[in-house]
Amino acid sequence: MRVIDLFSGCGGLSLGFIQDGFTIKTAVEFDASIANSYTMNHPEVEMIVDDIQNLDESNVFNTGDADVIIGGPPCQGFSMAGARIRDGFIDDPRNYLFKHYFNIVKTVMPEVFIMENVKGIMTMQQGRIFEEILKLFSNPKLLNGHVYNLHYKVVKSVDFGIPQKRERMILIGVKSDGINFDALWEKTKNEIIREFPSYFNTVTVKDAIGNLPKTTKTGEIKNPTPITDYQKYLASSAEVLTNHTQTNHSKLAIERMSKISNGENYKALEENINSVHSGAYGRLCWDEQAPTITTRFDTPAGGRFIHPVENRTLSPREAARIQSFPDEFIFYGNKTSICKQIGNAVPPKISYFLARLTRNILEKEK
Repeated sequence: MRVIDLFSGCGGLSLGFIQDGFTIKTAVEFDASIANSYTMNHPEVEMIVDDIQNLDESNVFNTGDADVIIGGPPCQGFSMAGARIRDGFIDDPRNYLFKHYFNIVKTVMPEVFIMENVKGIMTMQQGRIFEEILKLFSNPKLLNGHVYNLHYKVVKSVDFGIPQKRERMILIGVKSDGINFDALWEKTKNEIIREFPSYFNTVTVKDAIGNLPKTTKTGEIKNPTPITDYQKYLASSAEVLTNHTQTNHSKLAIERMSKISNGENYKALEENINSVHSGAYGRLCWDEQAPTITTRFDTPAGGRFIHPVENRTLSPREAARIQSFPDEFIFYGNKTSICKQIGNAVPPKISYFLARLTRNILEKEK
């Protein structure tokens, strides 16, 4: 079963589909450094490094090119939409990323498409933007006489055995009518539990990163023995793990971190911290879940990302573990790019579930 991944990033959404035996035919990523990480981890996939607008307008894709299209158009276009939603919503240049995602779905007409986005998209502009999106995929005049039956759900990472409080909106479009989405969701969950009994169990920060040793300058460490079920699920057979480096914090930042206990943040400091983030200088707790891993997990002022016991922020490998990336996945590029890759990714444990769900939907369609 062939898949096209639009806005692929480093491949978090692709990974789950690859793990379930789907063939990613093409991935599209605008950022060359991020695309390189995807290609290094998935060399068998054709990677197109380009703006999605160019691909849409140059007719790169054709009807029937894929059974499934996946991807999350970045949310900036939605949040910047004007206060009044008009008939020209899709033609508003500020929403061009979504527009081209829609056009490629319209061209390829896959059996299933999956669109992932921030959960806030459902309430932006009093819900009118999301309403417009649903109308577009349900309008036969815009889809060559076809419509997609739409199912959407806010998914919580913690419910998928992931140690972070990330929430995302998943929109699934299916060509067929009569799909009992809730029943297939439960069927998929039960299938996975039979194969991986602990898959959906609650996981803490310690369950995820507790066996990792001190960071190194190169980021290479001897592969530690996995202890928890979660660590075993993500474990690699390699002798060495990578990306376990730490940020070179200033002396002042280290002093500040040393004064902060588990669960506390900048409010524990007797000084004014200039940060827009309410969780700035926050220290993680071993026995809880992390907040959403963002692209600024390497910065003390970026949120609650200080290691539970060490005076440093999370390493890329620790953040990747909390995102549910397998240990064998290697992130390439400079520090800023790697943080972006990890922070913007769909957690692979969620993408694997979505792949299994998609397989059940496709089998139901036959």
